[in-house]
Amino acid sequence: MRSLYSAQRTWLHAIPAWIKLVLLSVCGTLLVLVDRPMYLVVACVAVLLVFVSLGPAAWRRLRMLGGVAIAGGLILVFHWALGTTWLGAASALRLASAATLALMLTLSTRFEDLLAVLEAILHPLQRIGVPTERIALGLGLMLRFAENFYVQWQRLDDAYRARTGRGGGLRLLAPLTIRTLQTAERVADALAARLGR
Repeated sequence: MRSLYSAQRTWLHAIPAWIKLVLLSVCGTLLVLVDRPMYLVVACVAVLLVFVSLGPAAWRRLRMLGGVAIAGGLILVFHWALGTTWLGAASALRLASAATLALMLTLSTRFEDLLAVLEAILHPLQRIGVPTERIALGLGLMLRFAENFYVQWQRLDDAYRARTGRGGGLRLLAPLTIRTLQTAERVADALAARLGR
């Protein structure tokens, strides 16, 4: 499967995966607890500045935040129609900040490192018979498939745009579904071969 991980090193690559996961968890929790839009604006600007500081490796992925911007705009319009504009603004800012934080984690952390952290977190559950390796692998695969899904969508959209001069939109759903199922089948075969089942 293709990954969004950037081989071009940034300062964020040097930080261990577990520290990045802790920071992501703390920041995500704070985003939920804070409800004043002005504080959320400051947080969102700070997150975007950190993203920009990663350099060209991050700038090339800036297009990925377009969908987040559209979703935030729709949330804001919905709340404006309900007369709760400030609540919509807060929700949109939380979404933008959290998505950018997650993108930075994905760009700067290898899948294997994330998997190792998940296994370490779940390790104490082995004492009560919980198959932690499989749970960690399942969580890791979920994260990896989310990346792969977006990468495949971008490739299909770029190919369609090169042929027609415009985005593919909903026309890409069928080929995207086929590619996703093919990838899932290959991963299932690989796991079956590795686990001997």
